[in-house]
Amino acid sequence: MARRSPPVAPQRGAPIPLAAGDGAPVSPVSVLPGVAVRSRARTAFVGSTTVLRLVLTPVVAALALGGQGRWAAVVFAIAASTDYLDGYLARRWGVTTLTGSFLDTTADKVMVAGVLIALTSIGQASPWAAMIIVCRELMVMGLRGSVAVSGKVIRSSQLGRTKAAVQFVAIILLLLRVDQRLGPTGIGEWALWIAAGLTVASAADYLSRWAASTLRSSAPATPE
Repeated sequence: MARRSPPVAPQRGAPIPLAAGDGAPVSPVSVLPGVAVRSRARTAFVGSTTVLRLVLTPVVAALALGGQGRWAAVVFAIAASTDYLDGYLARRWGVTTLTGSFLDTTADKVMVAGVLIALTSIGQASPWAAMIIVCRELMVMGLRGSVAVSGKVIRSSQLGRTKAAVQFVAIILLLLRVDQRLGPTGIGEWALWIAAGLTVASAADYLSRWAASTLRSSAPATPE
């Protein structure tokens, strides 16, 4: 009768083979579908917060036009907070995309422009300040679109982020109809004019960066 050789202990650090019925070894390839599904789910969630801002914009405008300024301010604050939430999650989860970045900034501009137009129509915002802001946002939206077509994105600067924050604060103050006055006008109007000034400054900054990006793209390749 043949003798069975004793089992050989695996070397330290070597993979342990699995016997039949114990289950197949997990390969990196088998993990990829799960990772892809999770990445798609995260991308969809981030995108849904952007869509939420677009959906809530007419809600805020309708509440403002209906004299429900406090509710309009609450809904606007929720919508504005998603701007910071989706950016944070996109960076944390590593799901930042060109399309997502473009849609994110577009949603911000649509929200600000829509609510400012509603506030102007009921006499709660300066039409001149609102016009400066709305025209700037539409102009930058067009420039962003032209850059996005070429597969590039010009990221927001610190000045642009500050501008957006001041715009949000000004709109909330105007929706709440804060009666506190500083000299000839109310605190909400002052905030709106400060936002308009930052809007002009950030537009100049964006134009310079857009022009530099366009010139680099159109520059002929240097022969070797």
